[in-house]
Amino acid sequence: MDRLDCDRMFVMVLELGSFARAAQRLNTSHGQASRLISRLEKELGIQLFKRSTRSLAPTDVGLAYYERVKVLIDAFEALDADVRHTARDPSGKLRISAPVTFGTRQLTPVMVNFAREYPNIELDVSFSDRRVNIVEEGFDMALRIGNLEDSSLIARKLCDIHITTVASPTYLASAGTPEHWRSLADFDCIVDSNFRDPNHWHFHEGGQLIPFPVKGRLRFSNAEACLSAVVAGLGIARLPIFVAGDAIHRGEVVKLLAQWDTPPLGLYAIYPPSRHLAHKSRTFIDYLVTAFAAQSWFD
Repeated sequence: MDRLDCDRMFVMVLELGSFARAAQRLNTSHGQASRLISRLEKELGIQLFKRSTRSLAPTDVGLAYYERVKVLIDAFEALDADVRHTARDPSGKLRISAPVTFGTRQLTPVMVNFAREYPNIELDVSFSDRRVNIVEEGFDMALRIGNLEDSSLIARKLCDIHITTVASPTYLASAGTPEHWRSLADFDCIVDSNFRDPNHWHFHEGGQLIPFPVKGRLRFSNAEACLSAVVAGLGIARLPIFVAGDAIHRGEVVKLLAQWDTPPLGLYAIYPPSRHLAHKSRTFIDYLVTAFAAQSWFD
Protein backbone atom coordinates (compact mmCIF):
# COMPACT_ATOMS: atom_id res chain seq x y z
CA MET A 1 0.00 0.00 0.00
CA ASP A 2 1.49 3.31 -1.09
CA ARG A 3 1.34 6.27 1.29
CA LEU A 4 -0.21 8.37 -1.48
CA ASP A 5 -3.04 5.83 -1.75
CA CYS A 6 -3.62 6.16 1.99
CA ASP A 7 -3.75 9.94 1.80
CA ARG A 8 -6.06 9.89 -1.22
CA MET A 9 -8.44 7.55 0.58
CA PHE A 10 -8.35 9.71 3.71
CA VAL A 11 -9.29 12.82 1.74
CA MET A 12 -12.12 11.01 -0.05
CA VAL A 13 -13.53 9.49 3.15
CA LEU A 14 -13.52 12.86 4.87
CA GLU A 15 -15.14 14.65 1.93
CA LEU A 16 -17.82 12.01 1.34
CA GLY A 17 -18.35 11.06 4.99
CA SER A 18 -18.40 7.33 4.27
CA PHE A 19 -15.92 4.48 3.75
CA ALA A 20 -18.35 2.83 1.32
CA ARG A 21 -18.82 5.92 -0.87
CA ALA A 22 -15.09 6.68 -0.82
CA ALA A 23 -14.27 3.09 -1.82
CA GLN A 24 -16.79 3.24 -4.66
CA ARG A 25 -15.38 6.54 -5.92
CA LEU A 26 -11.82 5.16 -5.93
CA ASN A 27 -12.89 1.81 -7.43
CA THR A 28 -11.90 -0.36 -4.49
CA SER A 29 -13.55 -2.30 -1.68
CA HIS A 30 -14.86 -1.13 1.69
CA GLY A 31 -12.33 -3.39 3.37
CA GLN A 32 -9.44 -1.90 1.42
CA ALA A 33 -10.60 1.62 2.29
CA SER A 34 -10.61 0.71 5.98
CA ARG A 35 -7.14 -0.84 5.74
CA LEU A 36 -5.70 2.25 4.05
CA ILE A 37 -7.04 4.55 6.77
CA SER A 38 -5.83 2.22 9.55
CA ARG A 39 -2.35 2.11 8.04
CA LEU A 40 -2.27 5.91 7.74
CA GLU A 41 -3.32 6.31 11.38
CA LYS A 42 -0.64 3.83 12.43
CA GLU A 43 2.08 5.62 10.45
CA LEU A 44 1.07 9.02 11.80
CA GLY A 45 0.46 7.77 15.33
CA ILE A 46 -2.85 9.62 15.54
CA GLN A 47 -6.58 8.94 15.29
CA LEU A 48 -8.02 10.59 12.17
CA PHE A 49 -11.68 9.60 12.61
CA LYS A 50 -14.08 8.98 15.46
CA ARG A 51 -15.90 5.80 14.48
CA SER A 52 -19.13 4.30 15.74
CA THR A 53 -21.73 1.94 14.28
CA ARG A 54 -23.86 4.92 13.26
CA SER A 55 -21.47 7.78 12.53
CA LEU A 56 -18.06 8.72 11.20
CA ALA A 57 -16.51 12.09 12.03
CA PRO A 58 -13.00 13.50 11.70
CA THR A 59 -11.04 14.31 14.83
CA ASP A 60 -9.61 17.80 15.29
CA VAL A 61 -6.16 16.59 14.30
CA GLY A 62 -7.74 14.76 11.36
CA LEU A 63 -9.25 18.01 10.12
CA ALA A 64 -5.91 19.78 10.51
CA TYR A 65 -4.16 17.01 8.58
CA TYR A 66 -6.79 17.20 5.82
CA GLU A 67 -6.20 20.94 5.30
CA ARG A 68 -2.49 20.32 4.65
CA VAL A 69 -2.57 17.04 2.75
CA LYS A 70 -5.41 18.11 0.44
CA VAL A 71 -3.20 20.88 -0.97
CA LEU A 72 -0.34 18.44 -1.54
CA ILE A 73 -2.52 15.86 -3.29
CA ASP A 74 -4.08 18.50 -5.54
CA ALA A 75 -0.62 19.78 -6.46
CA PHE A 76 0.68 16.27 -7.16
CA GLU A 77 -2.30 15.36 -9.34
CA ALA A 78 -2.07 18.65 -11.21
CA LEU A 79 1.62 18.04 -11.88
CA ASP A 80 0.90 14.50 -13.02
CA ALA A 81 -1.90 15.70 -15.32
CA ASP A 82 0.19 18.52 -16.79
CA VAL A 83 3.07 16.17 -17.60
CA ARG A 84 0.76 13.62 -19.20
CA HIS A 85 -1.15 16.20 -21.21
CA THR A 86 1.89 17.91 -22.68
CA ALA A 87 2.33 14.81 -24.82
CA ARG A 88 -1.28 14.24 -25.90
CA ASP A 89 -4.66 15.78 -26.45
CA PRO A 90 -7.05 16.12 -23.49
CA SER A 91 -8.69 12.79 -22.68
CA GLY A 92 -10.74 10.95 -20.10
CA LYS A 93 -14.32 10.84 -18.89
CA LEU A 94 -16.11 14.11 -18.13
CA ARG A 95 -19.28 13.87 -16.03
CA ILE A 96 -21.50 16.93 -16.34
CA SER A 97 -24.86 17.96 -14.87
CA ALA A 98 -26.93 20.50 -16.84
CA PRO A 99 -30.46 21.97 -16.63
CA VAL A 100 -32.99 20.10 -18.76
CA THR A 101 -34.30 22.83 -21.07
CA PHE A 102 -31.02 24.66 -21.53
CA GLY A 103 -29.17 21.38 -21.90
CA THR A 104 -31.39 19.90 -24.58
CA ARG A 105 -32.00 23.13 -26.52
CA GLN A 106 -28.68 24.95 -26.36
CA LEU A 107 -25.97 22.79 -24.84
CA THR A 108 -26.48 19.63 -26.91
CA PRO A 109 -25.43 21.13 -30.30
CA VAL A 110 -22.31 22.57 -28.68
CA MET A 111 -21.45 19.22 -27.08
CA VAL A 112 -21.89 17.41 -30.39
CA ASN A 113 -19.37 19.75 -32.02
CA PHE A 114 -17.06 19.39 -29.00
CA ALA A 115 -17.24 15.59 -29.26
CA ARG A 116 -16.19 15.77 -32.91
CA GLU A 117 -13.26 18.03 -32.11
CA TYR A 118 -12.04 16.12 -29.02
CA PRO A 119 -12.54 12.40 -29.73
CA ASN A 120 -10.50 11.33 -26.69
CA ILE A 121 -12.88 12.94 -24.19
CA GLU A 122 -15.83 10.82 -23.10
CA LEU A 123 -18.91 12.90 -22.21
CA ASP A 124 -21.37 11.59 -19.60
CA VAL A 125 -24.09 14.27 -19.31
CA SER A 126 -27.03 14.20 -16.91
CA PHE A 127 -29.90 16.56 -17.74
CA SER A 128 -31.69 17.46 -14.52
CA ASP A 129 -33.15 20.58 -12.94
CA ARG A 130 -32.21 19.18 -9.52
CA ARG A 131 -29.20 20.86 -7.90
CA VAL A 132 -26.83 17.93 -7.69
CA ASN A 133 -24.12 17.59 -5.06
CA ILE A 134 -21.12 17.67 -7.37
CA VAL A 135 -18.62 16.10 -4.97
CA GLU A 136 -20.83 13.39 -3.46
CA GLU A 137 -22.36 12.37 -6.78
CA GLY A 138 -19.07 12.25 -8.65
CA PHE A 139 -19.59 15.02 -11.22
CA ASP A 140 -16.65 16.90 -12.67
CA MET A 141 -18.81 20.00 -13.10
CA ALA A 142 -22.34 21.33 -13.30
CA LEU A 143 -23.84 24.08 -15.41
CA ARG A 144 -26.20 26.35 -13.46
CA ILE A 145 -28.28 29.40 -14.25
CA GLY A 146 -28.86 32.07 -11.62
CA ASN A 147 -27.18 33.57 -8.60
CA LEU A 148 -24.67 31.34 -6.85
CA GLU A 149 -24.75 30.47 -3.17
CA ASP A 150 -22.32 27.60 -2.50
CA SER A 151 -19.01 29.32 -1.78
CA SER A 152 -17.21 25.97 -1.41
CA LEU A 153 -17.34 25.51 -5.19
CA ILE A 154 -15.45 27.31 -7.93
CA ALA A 155 -17.52 29.07 -10.60
CA ARG A 156 -16.68 30.45 -14.03
CA LYS A 157 -19.25 32.60 -15.77
CA LEU A 158 -19.92 31.52 -19.33
CA CYS A 159 -22.46 34.11 -20.49
CA ASP A 160 -25.54 36.16 -19.55
CA ILE A 161 -29.04 34.70 -19.55
CA HIS A 162 -31.81 37.24 -20.11
CA ILE A 163 -35.33 36.75 -18.77
CA THR A 164 -38.32 38.58 -20.24
CA THR A 165 -42.12 38.74 -20.01
CA VAL A 166 -44.07 37.45 -23.02
CA ALA A 167 -47.64 36.93 -24.23
CA SER A 168 -49.26 36.00 -27.54
CA PRO A 169 -50.97 38.64 -29.72
CA THR A 170 -54.16 36.54 -29.47
CA TYR A 171 -54.20 36.73 -25.69
CA LEU A 172 -53.46 40.47 -25.65
CA ALA A 173 -56.24 41.11 -28.18
CA SER A 174 -58.77 39.50 -25.85
CA ALA A 175 -57.41 40.45 -22.41
CA GLY A 176 -55.68 43.76 -23.11
CA THR A 177 -52.03 44.72 -22.62
CA PRO A 178 -50.54 45.39 -19.17
CA GLU A 179 -49.00 48.87 -19.08
CA HIS A 180 -47.16 48.29 -15.79
CA TRP A 181 -46.01 45.18 -13.98
CA ARG A 182 -48.37 45.91 -11.07
CA SER A 183 -51.32 45.43 -13.42
CA LEU A 184 -50.34 41.77 -13.88
CA ALA A 185 -52.69 41.06 -10.98
CA ASP A 186 -55.53 41.45 -13.50
CA PHE A 187 -54.09 38.96 -16.02
CA ASP A 188 -53.60 35.20 -16.30
CA CYS A 189 -50.03 34.34 -15.35
CA ILE A 190 -48.34 31.10 -16.40
CA VAL A 191 -45.80 30.14 -13.75
CA ASP A 192 -42.51 28.37 -14.42
CA SER A 193 -41.96 26.59 -11.12
CA ASN A 194 -38.28 25.97 -11.88
CA PHE A 195 -37.44 29.53 -10.88
CA ARG A 196 -36.03 29.81 -7.37
CA ASP A 197 -38.99 31.95 -6.25
CA PRO A 198 -41.68 31.02 -8.78
CA ASN A 199 -44.52 32.75 -6.92
CA HIS A 200 -42.87 36.15 -7.34
CA TRP A 201 -41.80 37.76 -10.59
CA HIS A 202 -39.07 40.33 -10.10
CA PHE A 203 -38.94 43.67 -11.90
CA HIS A 204 -36.30 46.39 -11.96
CA GLU A 205 -37.55 49.84 -11.09
CA GLY A 206 -35.94 52.81 -9.35
CA GLY A 207 -32.64 50.99 -9.04
CA GLN A 208 -34.24 48.15 -7.09
CA LEU A 209 -35.40 44.62 -7.76
CA ILE A 210 -39.02 44.44 -6.69
CA PRO A 211 -40.77 41.08 -6.16
CA PHE A 212 -44.37 40.96 -7.34
CA PRO A 213 -46.65 38.07 -6.26
CA VAL A 214 -48.26 36.25 -9.18
CA LYS A 215 -50.74 33.45 -9.45
CA GLY A 216 -52.41 31.56 -12.24
CA ARG A 217 -54.11 28.30 -12.96
CA LEU A 218 -51.19 26.99 -15.03
CA ARG A 219 -47.86 25.99 -13.45
CA PHE A 220 -45.19 23.97 -15.21
CA SER A 221 -41.74 22.89 -14.07
CA ASN A 222 -40.52 23.37 -17.62
CA ALA A 223 -40.01 26.59 -19.59
CA GLU A 224 -40.91 25.00 -22.93
CA ALA A 225 -44.28 23.88 -21.53
CA CYS A 226 -44.87 27.45 -20.34
CA LEU A 227 -44.01 28.76 -23.80
CA SER A 228 -46.48 26.36 -25.42
CA ALA A 229 -49.22 27.66 -23.13
CA VAL A 230 -48.29 31.25 -23.97
CA VAL A 231 -48.37 30.58 -27.73
CA ALA A 232 -51.80 28.95 -27.25
CA GLY A 233 -53.08 32.24 -25.86
CA LEU A 234 -53.55 31.10 -22.26
CA GLY A 235 -51.71 33.90 -20.48
CA ILE A 236 -48.47 35.73 -19.72
CA ALA A 237 -45.18 34.13 -18.66
CA ARG A 238 -41.64 35.05 -17.63
CA LEU A 239 -39.20 33.04 -19.74
CA PRO A 240 -35.53 32.93 -20.68
CA ILE A 241 -34.78 34.45 -24.07
CA PHE A 242 -33.09 31.22 -25.14
CA VAL A 243 -36.51 29.55 -24.80
CA ALA A 244 -38.76 32.33 -26.13
CA GLY A 245 -36.41 33.89 -28.69
CA ASP A 246 -37.50 31.91 -31.75
CA ALA A 247 -41.19 32.43 -30.95
CA ILE A 248 -40.55 36.17 -30.58
CA HIS A 249 -38.83 36.29 -33.97
CA ARG A 250 -41.72 34.40 -35.57
CA GLY A 251 -44.25 36.79 -34.03
CA GLU A 252 -45.96 34.04 -32.04
CA VAL A 253 -45.30 35.95 -28.81
CA VAL A 254 -44.28 39.51 -28.01
CA LYS A 255 -42.23 41.05 -25.22
CA LEU A 256 -44.03 42.95 -22.49
CA LEU A 257 -42.84 45.34 -19.78
CA ALA A 258 -39.33 45.31 -21.23
CA GLN A 259 -38.38 48.59 -19.53
CA TRP A 260 -38.64 46.80 -16.18
CA ASP A 261 -36.70 43.66 -17.12
CA THR A 262 -34.26 42.53 -14.46
CA PRO A 263 -30.50 42.43 -15.04
CA PRO A 264 -29.45 39.16 -16.71
CA LEU A 265 -28.73 36.03 -14.77
CA GLY A 266 -25.48 34.19 -15.31
CA LEU A 267 -24.75 30.80 -16.81
CA TYR A 268 -21.93 29.28 -14.75
CA ALA A 269 -19.71 26.24 -14.89
CA ILE A 270 -19.37 25.01 -11.30
CA TYR A 271 -16.67 22.60 -10.19
CA PRO A 272 -15.03 21.43 -6.94
CA PRO A 273 -12.15 23.47 -5.54
CA SER A 274 -8.71 22.37 -6.63
CA ARG A 275 -5.42 24.12 -7.11
CA HIS A 276 -5.50 23.20 -10.80
CA LEU A 277 -8.49 22.45 -13.02
CA ALA A 278 -8.22 19.15 -14.88
CA HIS A 279 -7.12 19.57 -18.49
CA LYS A 280 -10.27 17.91 -19.87
CA SER A 281 -12.50 20.20 -17.77
CA ARG A 282 -10.58 23.33 -18.66
CA THR A 283 -10.76 22.42 -22.35
CA PHE A 284 -14.53 21.92 -22.19
CA ILE A 285 -15.18 25.17 -20.29
CA ASP A 286 -13.02 27.19 -22.67
CA TYR A 287 -14.91 25.64 -25.58
CA LEU A 288 -18.26 26.67 -24.03
CA VAL A 289 -17.10 30.25 -23.50
CA THR A 290 -16.11 30.55 -27.15
CA ALA A 291 -19.25 28.83 -28.45
CA PHE A 292 -21.70 30.86 -26.36
CA ALA A 293 -19.97 34.15 -27.16
CA ALA A 294 -21.01 33.60 -30.78
CA GLN A 295 -24.68 33.01 -29.93
CA SER A 296 -27.41 35.67 -30.22
CA TRP A 297 -30.18 34.13 -28.10
CA PHE A 298 -28.99 35.60 -24.79
CA ASP A 299 -30.05 39.20 -25.53
